[in-house]
Amino acid sequence: MVKSSDKLGVAVVGLGKFGHKRLAAIATDRRASLHMVADTVEERARVTGEEFSCRYATDWMRVISEEAVDIVVVSTSTRYLSEISLAALHAGKHVLCEKPFGRGSDEVWPAVEAADRNRLCLKVGYNHRYHPALEKAHQLYEQGAIGRLHFMRSVYGHGGRTGYDREWRAQSEIAGGGQLLDQGVHILDLFRWFAGEFSSVKAYTSTSFWEIAPLEDNVFALLRTDEGCVASLHASWTNWKNTFTFEAFGEGGFLAISGLGGYYGIERLCWGTRGALGDRPGEQWFEFQGPDKSLELEWKDFIDCIEKDQQPQSSGKDAWRTLKTAEEIYNSARQENSVTPKQRKETAFVVQTEYSGEQTR
Repeated sequence: MVKSSDKLGVAVVGLGKFGHKRLAAIATDRRASLHMVADTVEERARVTGEEFSCRYATDWMRVISEEAVDIVVVSTSTRYLSEISLAALHAGKHVLCEKPFGRGSDEVWPAVEAADRNRLCLKVGYNHRYHPALEKAHQLYEQGAIGRLHFMRSVYGHGGRTGYDREWRAQSEIAGGGQLLDQGVHILDLFRWFAGEFSSVKAYTSTSFWEIAPLEDNVFALLRTDEGCVASLHASWTNWKNTFTFEAFGEGGFLAISGLGGYYGIERLCWGTRGALGDRPGEQWFEFQGPDKSLELEWKDFIDCIEKDQQPQSSGKDAWRTLKTAEEIYNSARQENSVTPKQRKETAFVVQTEYSGEQTR
């Protein structure tokens, strides 16, 4: 529940590039007041504390012991996300944790339980839901604009930068996964937002360019719901040009999104309606320019949920399910990647022979 003072006290743990984006978003909401920041690099913590006129620390344990802190934003590398989130929840703090929430579903589940047990708000930072084109598309879909969902497909990628293979994202013990846990989970979150849970998965991963094995720089997956909706995912660190597309096709039309602003291009949504078969679809276009405000909107939604004692979008339990889906993709990819071309050819021959035999009987 919200304390009796006017503003909610906030602490941010992890002051890298994304941590500073979170700080900027927090500053837009008058219901919150930044109380403390923490980072293992003392100079970074000190400079940030001075910039935002708040206390600073190098030990995140000091943050969660602060009585004036109501909310902890966890913006560290993946290895520490769930550990800090769990400790903050045990200390009675609401938590906004960056995606993917942890390196695996078992790792994050204790935090999900702690949030439920203590009636605290636990949200995982899947800010793509708050991009205007995606938010508009979801509203249209919920209103029945394209009817029953048939299939979805999405491509998300970039080309990295000099030294990318030496950053923490390329270290298995710290990151837990490669491009699937980096950008791919955003797609999985959006797929689940539209279609619900998936019951079957077929996937491949590859390490095509970056010397980061056993992590992947590309992931390809097909997912299917019990209702028959199939979703196609490709997330890549070898796309060489920043790309984002998300499409949903139903019996009555389609919703097609391209761009996320910035290097990904102007954010656009096309709503197509099928009309009579054989006719060109009717199309209505929406274009969203200007600065990316998804983090601000996500933060405001998070605070609203705390004040109303409601569960947020991309709650801890929801993000846990997304990680479960990611694990199914990894499991499928391991099985597929372990089959040699010779074994695949032999299997195809056996299937073809059996099929021909059935046809002649």
